[in-house]
Amino acid sequence: MKVAVVAHSGKSMGGGLLELRRELAARGVDDLIWSEVPKSRKAPAEVGRALDSGADLVFAWGGDGMVRRCAEVIAGTAATLAILPAGTANLLATNLGIPQEVSAAVEIGLHGRRRMLDVGRFNDERFVVMAGAGFDAAMIRGAGTGKLKEHYGRLAYIWSGATNLRLEPFRAKVAVDGVTWFKGSVSCILLGNVGALFGGIEVFEGARPDDGKLDVGVATADGLVEWGRVLARTAFGSVAKSPFVETTTAHAVDVELDRKVRYELDGGDRSRLKSFTAEVEPAALRVSVPDRRAPTRK
Repeated sequence: MKVAVVAHSGKSMGGGLLELRRELAARGVDDLIWSEVPKSRKAPAEVGRALDSGADLVFAWGGDGMVRRCAEVIAGTAATLAILPAGTANLLATNLGIPQEVSAAVEIGLHGRRRMLDVGRFNDERFVVMAGAGFDAAMIRGAGTGKLKEHYGRLAYIWSGATNLRLEPFRAKVAVDGVTWFKGSVSCILLGNVGALFGGIEVFEGARPDDGKLDVGVATADGLVEWGRVLARTAFGSVAKSPFVETTTAHAVDVELDRKVRYELDGGDRSRLKSFTAEVEPAALRVSVPDRRAPTRK
């Protein structure tokens, strides 16, 4: 097995990249392809080079944005993605049970169970955790402004969310598998490949990243009072049971908006758009996950 590491040099956990090198060497990984990038957007080129050099297993060191960039290239190939969750938000790793600890994550990457996961496609880009337009994108953009996220971690998302509760709703028409499912005023449209989003909150109850479907949600809450009720439901039960949230599942989604709004992919904010399409790519990505049938070796 030929192993590659593509690391975001600005992210860290445990003893950092030096510990990662030691852990791989201790497990006999000597034919190693190693690359570091200052920004996640530079990762796809390095992943492509690793695959061209014969890499069978690619470790992605960083947060969900880094994992998404690596998965975008690995999906559809015979290679396996291994996650080293060194970011602020590590939602895919959390959903898959991969710990934020270098030795354990390396062990899972090398010897874990290979699981085929779905991948979402949003227009021309892939995502592995979530995509959204409206409130969630504004919240994520606010958390990244002025290095709030780097200094305060998940608290930055909470602060940013609170400051965006007055975001003006927009009208949307959402078609699910070719049939109009929702038409009306919304504050947020969210597509999920997993159930737990935003710091472990269960947004899509029972969602699985290998069920061949995307989970779709719209939030119609407007203003502090209605958003307060949504957040209260989040704290004490399922978000989907809120009167201001509607959810369904889909293989393909087409969305038309009455104005341009900001969107996000796996926690990375993008520019504004007025329409988009999304679809699921079933079993497109092979990922190394904990083997629940046997204890992880120390």
